[in-house]
Amino acid sequence: MNQRTEEVVIRFDATVSRIDTSTVVRLPETASKDLPSRGQVAVHGTINGVEFETVLEPDGNSGHWMRVDKTLQHAAGTSAGDTATLCIEVARDWPEPSVPQDFATALAAAPQKIQNLWNEITPMARWEWVRWVNATKNPDTRTRRVDVSISKMKSGKRRPCCFNLSACTDPDLSKNGRLLELGDDRPPGV
Repeated sequence: MNQRTEEVVIRFDATVSRIDTSTVVRLPETASKDLPSRGQVAVHGTINGVEFETVLEPDGNSGHWMRVDKTLQHAAGTSAGDTATLCIEVARDWPEPSVPQDFATALAAAPQKIQNLWNEITPMARWEWVRWVNATKNPDTRTRRVDVSISKMKSGKRRPCCFNLSACTDPDLSKNGRLLELGDDRPPGV
């Protein structure tokens, strides 16, 4: 029986990389395989001994990655090109997502029924809504997604539908649902 619990600590070394303007760590295949989902997974852990909590994102290839912001890079003494040591555990509770301003404004202006639903759904479900809204660079598509989110919640939907939960949805770091590889974001000939 293959049970995964919060007590399983996944230890690995990984290269800190830069894709576009973001610094990321791509989990090794063996580490991703120990996670309970091919989609987003809330974790807490350490990088070079410095504690963090985050939601790992899917890379579109049955793996995962995480963003390493400047504060964590500095505290962990690491930057792009370095190898870092990570220990992660699946978190029992999901952190609250950072709701983008356009979506937050729409939620605040929505009828109380929608605001109540937003507050009743799990943080994981809120992450899915935010992820779906953020998964486009096109401003018109984004506006439509905010409007459709409000409309779907008005009809009682607790989660967005019709998008691949195991795809990489960060439009700055992915192409065709897959996390960019080093060099993918460079112009030809560079």
